[in-house]
Amino acid sequence: MYNDSKHGFDVAQTEYEAFMLEPHDWVPNNRKLPVVIYRRALMPASGDLAAAFEILFERNAWPPQWRDGIFDYHHFHATAHEILGVTDGSAQVIVGGPGGRVVTLCAGDALLLPAGTGHCLQSFARHFQVVAGYPEGQQWDIRREALTPDELASMEALPFPSLDPIDGKHGPLVEHWLHAA
Repeated sequence: MYNDSKHGFDVAQTEYEAFMLEPHDWVPNNRKLPVVIYRRALMPASGDLAAAFEILFERNAWPPQWRDGIFDYHHFHATAHEILGVTDGSAQVIVGGPGGRVVTLCAGDALLLPAGTGHCLQSFARHFQVVAGYPEGQQWDIRREALTPDELASMEALPFPSLDPIDGKHGPLVEHWLHAA
């Protein structure tokens, strides 16, 4: 566990799982990059998880842009990769579009979604909230329909971030994403 005494939070010894998704109906998902779920990226008892995720994302060049829930309709982002840090509550999220994989997320977890990955809030407990960050230079959009061939090519050409949003130079993004390039 890493203790960031300057900011007052503990970065846990994070466990993660990575998995690929095939395109599904109108949702392109990402044929090159896996989704990554970080379990206990931050310790839930470390205080203000929203502020802690914001500091962590900013430090690793994934500036935070908003705090809220996850939309309860299927959508994806074609113009940016996304990291979601769970700051409160728990939820079941459908990843991959309609009929996709259901994942359970709890306070302290984070979900890394490569551009094109469908996601939708299925259910939640308590006041479920996330902080969202995006790689420097990428601006998110909201898509609910299939991409044109040119849009798909642009999405697949998005640059790879140089740092993992949770673990900086040593995380699964570096291991799985940069080796896919």
